[in-house]
Formats: sequence, structure tokens, C-alpha cells
Amino acid sequence: MSGSSLDGLDIAMTELTEVRGKWEYVIKAAECLPYEPEWVERLAGATALPAGEYLLLHSRYGHYIGQKVLQFIAQHQLEHQVHFIASHGHTTFHMPAEKMTAQLGEGAAIAAVTGLPVISDLRAIDVALGGQGAPIVPVGEQLLLSGYQYWLNLGGIANISASLPGGFTAFDICACNRVLNALARELGREYDENGTLAAGGITDKPLLEALNALPYYEEKWPKSLANEFGTGTVLPLVQRSRLSIQGKLNTYTHHIAIQVARAVAMLQQGQVPAEEQQMLITGGGAFNGYLVQQLREQLQPYNVKVVIPDEQTIQFKEALIMALIGALRWRQERNVLSSVTGAQHDSVGGALWQS
Repeated sequence: MSGSSLDGLDIAMTELTEVRGKWEYVIKAAECLPYEPEWVERLAGATALPAGEYLLLHSRYGHYIGQKVLQFIAQHQLEHQVHFIASHGHTTFHMPAEKMTAQLGEGAAIAAVTGLPVISDLRAIDVALGGQGAPIVPVGEQLLLSGYQYWLNLGGIANISASLPGGFTAFDICACNRVLNALARELGREYDENGTLAAGGITDKPLLEALNALPYYEEKWPKSLANEFGTGTVLPLVQRSRLSIQGKLNTYTHHIAIQVARAVAMLQQGQVPAEEQQMLITGGGAFNGYLVQQLREQLQPYNVKVVIPDEQTIQFKEALIMALIGALRWRQERNVLSSVTGAQHDSVGGALWQS
């Protein structure tokens, strides 16, 4: 899969085992293959392309993914071990209110290049059924990463999943690394390593209040965000400030932590639990020490403890769960939860391509 932060293509070779409803996994090999600058430019500008050029990109990116998968298989000596490829692709248009979502990376092209079965378009049926199509990882958190009350992913977008007495729910919280990385690039960095730049800045109260007042945060779940929320709504608001880049990074880091805490408060519905609850944090933001510190402070009043797992789980949780979603699709079992997305019913998401 490819995240909205455009850092690269995440590929994980995952061995999945199910015995009497209990799933286990082993990640046999995993890697993030950084995008060449021209691919960052192509993917970032995809939504502005005319229809014909967009469809050409969809096909070309599918061939690119196929070539990268073959390269990965050869490098890790995985020939004849891959049953199928589950490909999320790269989200471009996401308009659930119009019952439409689009991910670049044509499944037919991947299948043609690799000669392997491919499962793609994982969100499409849920959106067609009136769902948000996001988040779709909760089914994997339920089956593969149980034992927590909350699961927080800090990728291009921050999203949360929660195990509640009434069932499982999840939603997008706010733009995350998509904004932080864009600000860091203004200082010649690909990202703010460990949050060091943000830690050296000063929080600007007026900007923080303006960010926290964005209407999306008042909406009830199920809800989801398109990538453009970060680049088209949040970043221009931040850029209008006369703050230094470090000040903007600091303020936005505080904003993320506040919105995560607000999301937890919304999920708790005013009832702070007597027993400590645990939140598993994954995604690139889990490596941002300053952000994690702010999260710990903001979540303390809600009796939530932050848990940072091993590096492989942090980096490849979503790729791992895409593999599970693909396995469930292969078995014709539900892999998208309507309790999370708001669709008419649970669904078996994904289109199967065989060359």
C-alpha cells in the first residue's frame, strides 16, 4: 500500500494462519520502497489531471507496483511462496457522500506484470453501500492485534479504532504526517525526525484555536477524511500564520494531540474508566518522540496509557492488515465492518484479478 504521506510503497510478505476463528501472523519480510521524485510528483498531482491522463496514471502505477513486487520477491527469495497480492493502492479521490472512492494502481496491471492473483479496490463496495470506506483496518485490529481498547494510526491522516461495549468503531481524526512532513520540507528535511524541530518551536494560541475550530471535528462518527483535507484546508490555514516553521510544527503537533484526546473523550461519552485503558500507536508518527510525549500528556485525564510496539509493527501494521483483508476476501468472508463505516451492512470488499 501507499500512504497519503507519500514516503514510499509499503510491501509486507505475511503468513497468516487461522485455527477455530483465532488468527496469527508472521511477517516474513517487509520493506518501504521510497518513491523516486517523479513518482511523488505524479501521485501528488493525480487529482488535478484530466480524465484520460488520470486513467493512464492508474494503469502505469499498477505496472510500477507489479514491478516493485517482483523486485521485492526476488530480493527476499520468496519465489513460489506468494499465494496472492492484496493491493490497497494510493488513495486519490475519496467522496463517500457521493458514494465514490478511488485508489490508483490498477489491479489488472499488477496481475499482468506479476502473474499472480491480485485483490484490489478494497474500499469500493463499502462506499457503494453508503459507508465511509474508512477506516478499513479495524477488522485486522480485531483479529490480529487484540488486547487493547484503542488503536491509533499516525500516518498521513491520524485515525482511531475503539473497542466499545456496544461494538467496534473507528474514524479519521485529523491530518497528521501529511501536514508535518510538508512543513519539514520547507526546512529541507523529509520529515521532522523525533519531533526535534517541533520541540524547539513555540505554540501559537490563535493558530491552535483556529485549527481546533475546524467544523470536521464536531461531526459525529462514522466519518472519514480525504487527503485534500490536509493539503487543501489545514496547510493553507497554517501557512497564513507568520510563525517560524518550527512554531508551526510545534503548534500543529499540539493540535494533533488535542484532537486525539477529544476523539477519546467523544468515545468515552463522559465516562472516564476507573481501570487504565491501553492505546496501541502505529504509523510513522509513533517515531515522533515529541508528538508521543504530547499524546501521553493529553490522554492522562482519560486514563489512557500509550503503548508503542516493535518497529516492524509500527511501520507495517497497515500492510499486514491489507494482507488479512485480502485473505478474508479470498475466503469470501466479511472484511469491512459497517459498525465502523456506517454502510448498510458488513461487506466482502475487493476485486479479484487473475492473469
